[in-house]
Amino acid sequence: MPNILLTQRCVRTCPYCFAKKHMSESLSDDMLSWKNLIYIADLIENSGERNISLLGGEPTLHPKFIDFVIYLIERNFNIVVFTSGIMSEKLLHEASTILARVPEERLSFVCNLNDPKQSPIAENESVKRFLERFGHRTSGGFNIYQKNFDIGFLFQYINRYGLKRNVRLGMAHPIPGLKNKFVAIEEMRIIIERLFSYAPTMERLRIKPGFDCGFTMCLLNDTQLGWLYRLTGGTTKFGCGPAIDIGPEMSVWSCFPLSSFHKRSVFEFDSMNEIRHFYMELHKKVRIEVGGIFEECDDCKYREEGSCQGGCLGHILSRFQNEANIRMPEIYV
Repeated sequence: MPNILLTQRCVRTCPYCFAKKHMSESLSDDMLSWKNLIYIADLIENSGERNISLLGGEPTLHPKFIDFVIYLIERNFNIVVFTSGIMSEKLLHEASTILARVPEERLSFVCNLNDPKQSPIAENESVKRFLERFGHRTSGGFNIYQKNFDIGFLFQYINRYGLKRNVRLGMAHPIPGLKNKFVAIEEMRIIIERLFSYAPTMERLRIKPGFDCGFTMCLLNDTQLGWLYRLTGGTTKFGCGPAIDIGPEMSVWSCFPLSSFHKRSVFEFDSMNEIRHFYMELHKKVRIEVGGIFEECDDCKYREEGSCQGGCLGHILSRFQNEANIRMPEIYV
């Protein structure tokens, strides 16, 4: 589903932030206007799509956040809001009062949670207040950017606040042309082993892990793959494709780690399918140059079959930053 950024502003300064490159090049006070929201909604609707994600920065910082959500719901869109859960008590009260009327299947949240032991007390308290009000509509998300991560708190939050029994897990990826904290390729198998140390707890609590983009199938052994497919019913994907992010100023790009890779204007396209096709073709050209993040990706049957895409393009494009321009010209634009 397309991702609409309501604002560039955020309430956090996460060291792994995927959006850092995009936000550093944008006006900090950019806010999506009603005119642009309506244009985007028309574009998505005319493309035959009904699912939308609202992002930021922190989308709830937009002064018209609640109005935007209600407008999109009334236009028969299904909304997922990606949030930190950090907001004022006044906004939280207003949101929980008004949005409580929206059916849960029409409006849900993904709360990007940081380890509370590494977060300010005030931030933790705000997140807890949000989960007390919206936990039943919320899936927890966690981005891994260091080897000694701890996700035990996610299970506590699920049980305490009634969150949905699935967890969105992502690995932080490099942003080409910018230094951010991310999981190095040589550390990925260590990350996987630590992640699967939580498998007995997830199974006991019936919590389904969901892998965000960038994981590769070969990181998991057969036992781990079997457990994952059994627990999730075979829904786990090892993909890396265009997510399609649309900014408040009506720019569009493939995904946040690639926010400087062929950024365009929404007005250059007539449909969401046209936007996706544009970025899918660019991704294919990069994959022709380098199949995946590992050398073994070139001959991998799972990549050839489409079961795995070979890892995040952010890693691959970062390799090209300091080399001579000897590849397809599109890769360097």
